[in-house]
Amino acid sequence: MAKLWTRLSLLLLMFPVSTSAQITSADALVRAMHDRYAKSWYSTLTFTQTSTTHNADGTTKFETWYEAALLPGKLRIDVGPTADGKAYILADGNVTVFDKGKEVRSRPQQNMLLVLGFDVYGQPTEKTLQIISGEKYDVSKFHEDNFEGRPMYVVGAEKGDLKSRQFWIDKERLLFFRLYQPDRTDPNKMEEIRFVDYREMSGGWVAARVEMRVEDKIVFTEDYSDIKVGVPLDATLFDPKQFSASKRP
Repeated sequence: MAKLWTRLSLLLLMFPVSTSAQITSADALVRAMHDRYAKSWYSTLTFTQTSTTHNADGTTKFETWYEAALLPGKLRIDVGPTADGKAYILADGNVTVFDKGKEVRSRPQQNMLLVLGFDVYGQPTEKTLQIISGEKYDVSKFHEDNFEGRPMYVVGAEKGDLKSRQFWIDKERLLFFRLYQPDRTDPNKMEEIRFVDYREMSGGWVAARVEMRVEDKIVFTEDYSDIKVGVPLDATLFDPKQFSASKRP
């Protein structure tokens, strides 16, 4: 019996069992993403963002955004100088917009980049799946593919279909890499969003660059600097009722 166990152990070392082979559905994928990082992923994140709009005429527009996240579910974006009082607070499926320090509008909105890139690792799997279905991703459609030489899981579309809502997850690291959704300015076109330049951060990861494409042309990019995780953040910073432009994270 001892010899048998020794042989089995050697076989397992030579041919390790792959947990990824067991992932054959959106449910299993989201659960695996959560379980992989639930005990190590950071709960707060701050960074400075250079936002670049790439216009059709070849010109570009630059803005500096200051972002902070309290995970899961909360993101604050302060745009430009403090004196402008311009900001967005995304909290638990709702976005509130501020200008000149005053609230100008508020409405329900899910940020799928926040959900798939960050929240999935810190909130119950059932909640993430509920949001995905609520945002019209067809979770019954699941396949494997490749992107830039890396194996991927794809939820929301059949293989070869780039016209349906879908998201791509790196098979090895179980990180979000790619999303397709209708373009906000022209729903007849598809917008592709990519997370680029992933960096390991204290038990989790951050993509230091985000690229948005329409018809395979880059229209908007985000480049992050001064990235910090695990910093103390006051929950009131993410409460629209307590918004103060001068009180940035």
